[in-house]
Amino acid sequence: MVQTIQAKDINLRYLIDNFGIELVLDDQFFSEWQENLPEITDLDKQLLDKVKAGYFNLLNYPPLLEDVVRMAIIDPILFIGDFYLNPFYVKSEESIDIAVPDEDVIIKGRIDTLVLQKQLWIMIIESKKASFSIEEGLAQILTYMLGSPTTDKPCFGMIGTGSEFIFVKLVKTNTPRYALSKGFLMRNPGNELYDVLRILKGLIQIASV
Repeated sequence: MVQTIQAKDINLRYLIDNFGIELVLDDQFFSEWQENLPEITDLDKQLLDKVKAGYFNLLNYPPLLEDVVRMAIIDPILFIGDFYLNPFYVKSEESIDIAVPDEDVIIKGRIDTLVLQKQLWIMIIESKKASFSIEEGLAQILTYMLGSPTTDKPCFGMIGTGSEFIFVKLVKTNTPRYALSKGFLMRNPGNELYDVLRILKGLIQIASV
């Protein structure tokens, strides 16, 4: 009998035991979030400043839930980055089933935001409510990335809680390996959403080649 597990209930230990996933700490494994990033325009920066201001306004009216984080922060960033325009398109709440190797187990879940080009998954974005840490979404987004149909090139993802953003790279070899960028914080001086948008643009360019 096939057992069904929800992706939101998966933890890192489960991925290690059942998929053999490994964390890579070598900076060179995931250098793409730092190197050869595209520039963004002054208009982009002005709009991202509004997104940041909106975030701090929303904090005055808690709770800041996942749907609000996606609507007020993630979606505007994708709009500013032109990811709703050809050749890209965005799907929300995309269903996915992942078979666990050598087990009668299916992992089911819904990807918060999926950026595509034709049939290629470019970026998986997982949004969490502002009170959650990045760790709350890590195993879930890695599970979705393991389900990507692309096997011959890296898969990239981003976790956004509103207060923090972090990028993930997964290489699906016989032993899946992943690495993380640093975290980008809303409360840091300046506006680190500039970096978030530049990295998004850079990773999507790499993935779509």
